[in-house]
Amino acid sequence: MKILIFNWRDTMNPSSGGAEILTHELAKRWVREGNEVIQFSSFFEGAKKHEVIDGVKIVREGTADARYLWKSVHFRAFFNYQKKFKGKVDVVLDEIHGLPFFTTLYIKERKIALICEVADDLWYKMYGFFFGFLGRVTEIIYLRLLYQSIHFLTISESSRNDLLRNGIDQKKISVIPMGVHLLGLKKLPPKEKNPTLLFVGRLSKPKGIEDAILILEKVKKNIPNAKLWIIGRGDKIYAKFLKAEIKRKKLQNSTIFWGFISEEKKFDLMSRAHILIVPSIKEGFGLTLPEAGSVGTPTIAYNVGGPRDIIQNGRNGIVVDPNPKSASEAVFRILRNDKIYKIVQAGARELVSKYDFDTSAKSTILLIQKHAK
Repeated sequence: MKILIFNWRDTMNPSSGGAEILTHELAKRWVREGNEVIQFSSFFEGAKKHEVIDGVKIVREGTADARYLWKSVHFRAFFNYQKKFKGKVDVVLDEIHGLPFFTTLYIKERKIALICEVADDLWYKMYGFFFGFLGRVTEIIYLRLLYQSIHFLTISESSRNDLLRNGIDQKKISVIPMGVHLLGLKKLPPKEKNPTLLFVGRLSKPKGIEDAILILEKVKKNIPNAKLWIIGRGDKIYAKFLKAEIKRKKLQNSTIFWGFISEEKKFDLMSRAHILIVPSIKEGFGLTLPEAGSVGTPTIAYNVGGPRDIIQNGRNGIVVDPNPKSASEAVFRILRNDKIYKIVQAGARELVSKYDFDTSAKSTILLIQKHAK
């Protein structure tokens, strides 16, 4: 089967996240099974326009920001389909991040949608009132009108429920099993001497990095030697703002920006930190939770879609009201109670066994074969 994936970013993009990891992990396994996979995604500084990664053919053109209209990856996907792909693929996977590729309007081949999360109020958080309003209205229109005939794949019950609330028929939604890429450290290193919090993700408002800084500030009132490690990259201007905020709060000696690092280094830091904090206002799933759990680091997360589908509160992690005060109180509580910490730590390690990318890839390709229209 020849599969064409439209996705705003690929796994090499500096702004890529868990959704891009999922897409690539599925795609490379489909290639191993004898399928041909082409992914059309946005171009980024320093990228190659054409590249093969793990057997997946990557084509890059346009920007991920739809506000650039005809220069956006969404418009470029339409033009490239007409010139290069029309009549030459078996199925198109339309991956939705806020906006779809509107494949229902022009693609004749079989198609199916993959959506990790419905953006909903994230539009306003990301783009302000004007563009946020336009984005949210567009989302309502395509979900309720343009995409009623297409089948949706999603990654959590929370995302499934969001689709239902936005008018998608429950018969047209399938939740795919998620996988986790694990490094498999043979021996876990000891935890840091100082209580260390860890944030892993894109440096963006929806991921809650500003709340992570506030959580550290509040934790330090009770645990003065607490530290925060930040793994991830994002917009340079926003990163500069964050560092200025940390300096303003006099937290620069308690905070380390690790930036974009190797998988080996990421898992090493995960294993040495005491707690992963996930202050996102919304997640489709949250790959970092089982990743951290695999190396003995439990999670404290906001009670939002994604984390609440993964965490059994008090057993393999802690979910709290979505505010820094609640999160900081939970951090203090489990760091000061060794019994509670060991319970959630053990539960977090057990959690990992249920997530497997091989199973996810096999299940997803079967769903595509069954439901793509």
